[in-house]
Amino acid sequence: MSEERMINTTIVITGASSGFGRGAALALAKRGANVVLAARRGEALEALAQEINADNGHALAVETDVSQPDQVERLAQAAIARFGPINVWINNVGIGALGWFWEIPIADHERLVDVNLKGVIYGAHVAMKHFIAQGFGVLINTGSVDSEVPLAFQSSYAATKAAVLSLGRTINEELRLNDYHDIKVATIMPWAVDTPWWTHAANYTGHAPRMAAMDSPEKVIDAMVKACFKPQEEIPVGWKARSSNLSHHLFPDMTEKLSAKVINRSVEKAQPLAPTTGAIYTPMADTTTIDGGIRARMKQEDKAR
Repeated sequence: MSEERMINTTIVITGASSGFGRGAALALAKRGANVVLAARRGEALEALAQEINADNGHALAVETDVSQPDQVERLAQAAIARFGPINVWINNVGIGALGWFWEIPIADHERLVDVNLKGVIYGAHVAMKHFIAQGFGVLINTGSVDSEVPLAFQSSYAATKAAVLSLGRTINEELRLNDYHDIKVATIMPWAVDTPWWTHAANYTGHAPRMAAMDSPEKVIDAMVKACFKPQEEIPVGWKARSSNLSHHLFPDMTEKLSAKVINRSVEKAQPLAPTTGAIYTPMADTTTIDGGIRARMKQEDKAR
C-alpha cells in the first residue's frame, strides 16, 4: 500500500474519540481512506464521523468497548459491511493508572490488563483472521516508551505495553514462518505525549499529571499514518524515545534509576490532586481533543512559582 493509494483503503481505529486516534482518523480521512471509528463514547464518535463526512471523507462510527471480545468482532463486521475488506487495523486504545503499585486498587490494575492487553489481543486476533483470509493487511499496535523502558508510577501500564511489544514481535515471527509476506505488524512506541490520556488516567499520586519534555501528539499521528503504508516492526517515535530505548539496551540499570528519579521529581513538583479513577471505568464526555493541555498547564504552574 502506498500513500497515494489510500483511496478506498479501509482503516479501523480504536480509541478514536480523542488523542492519537482522533488525529489519525482526521489525517487518514483527508488522504482518502475509509475510517472506521471505535471507542466507548458513541456521541463523540458520531460527531467526529459527521465532521469527516461533511469534509467529503468516509467515516463510520461504531461504539465499542475493546475489553469485550464480542464488541470487537461486531466492529470488524460493521467495517466490512460498510466498506469491504479491512486494510489496516489500529489498536490504539490505552488507559493508565498512576501511583505507587501497592496504592493503586487491584481492580484498576485488572482494568488496565483488560483494556491495554486483552483489548489489543482481541483486536489483533480479529484482524489477523481477516488478513490471513484475504492475504494482506497491516496491524498497528500503540505501545509506548514503557514497552522497552519501564517507568515508575506506571507499573501496570508499563507491564501491558511491554506485553503489546512482545505480542507484535511474536505475531511477526509466526507470519514469517507461514510465508504471509503481505501481512505486517507494527508497534508504535511514543515518548510521553500531551494528550487527554493523562486526564483519563486513574491517579493516586496525590498530584496532577506532570511529565518532563512531553512531545506533541502530531509527531505520533504522523508516525501512525506512515505505518499504514510503510509498516516497520518497531517504531520509537522521536529522538527521546529512540535515545531511551538505546540507553536501556546498553545501560539498563542506570537508565531505569535515572528515569525513576526524573519522574519522581516531576510528580512532586505538580499541584495537589485528590485520588481519582479518571475515565478507566466510565468515559469522560468533554475530553475529545487531540492535545491534552498538559504542557500549557505545566507552563502556567512554572510561571506561578
